[in-house]
Amino acid sequence: MSAILQHPRLFSGRAHPELAQRIATYLNLELGKTEFREFSDGETWVKYCENIRGQDVFVIQPTCAPARNLLELLIMIDAAKRASARRLTAVIPYFGYARQDRKDQPRVSITAKLVANLLTTAGADRVLTMDLHAPQIQGFFDIPLDHLYSAAIFADYFRAKKIADLVVVSPDIGGSHLARAYAKRLNAPIAVVDKRRPRPNAVEMTSVIGSVEGMNALLIDDICDTAGTLTMAATKLKERGAKQVFAACTHAILSGPAVERLSHSAIDEIAVTDSVPIDHAKHFDRMKILSVGELFGRAIMRIHNEESISFLFD
Repeated sequence: MSAILQHPRLFSGRAHPELAQRIATYLNLELGKTEFREFSDGETWVKYCENIRGQDVFVIQPTCAPARNLLELLIMIDAAKRASARRLTAVIPYFGYARQDRKDQPRVSITAKLVANLLTTAGADRVLTMDLHAPQIQGFFDIPLDHLYSAAIFADYFRAKKIADLVVVSPDIGGSHLARAYAKRLNAPIAVVDKRRPRPNAVEMTSVIGSVEGMNALLIDDICDTAGTLTMAATKLKERGAKQVFAACTHAILSGPAVERLSHSAIDEIAVTDSVPIDHAKHFDRMKILSVGELFGRAIMRIHNEESISFLFD
């Protein structure tokens, strides 16, 4: 049996095969072969083209838009369980639908909990993800969840730049816990921009809590969607006397006017990860893309070997 289970089996959905290949390359493994088809009405069909009976299977698929990516992941999980995989881990670099994590007004869905239920019902034995929109989403799962943090990747990158007079800034009160983690790693003070959201994808910046005058600011956020939060926060920081403004954002969704806003913003450089695919048309000079392939590769191997992944947080 040990010979059969000597290495994890990696499979990729169609959402982000490039990242799956980077993970496989780091682990010196080959991605498993799968076949995907679409019926004429758009219905998805998935087949594993090799035997996975009794294997430790990892399916890599971020659940970014379109919604087909989430459905495809569920179908791959179901197919793997029906093929008698010993254990199925859903590797979700970006956990979509996480922004609806509470009932903040009447008659709305809590989609983060809904997706957690769907993954469990489909047959996932555990989930590996990174930088959830809210840490408490981990409690929505009735199966083990391993939560990775991009802070180590970004901290190493900005530490190597040796930025003087650095202050770490959260663009809203809710992200202050994330900013504290960066501030601790970078040995820097922290500031917070007071943000109000009158409606979805619309923000208002009112004030800055903390001193940023004469400092170089590093804005921290988990998701960059339309980039309204980051660009308005950067403008507010420059108004308050910040010299340079850098940004680190894990999940570069970059929808709508995001690229145009960032290209003409007060942000001098923004670092993002490849947790979601970034179309080449959305690349611009001020953006630096850092890969999470090694981080996920190390986590996958530790899960496979039944080792703690808290080692990766140090």
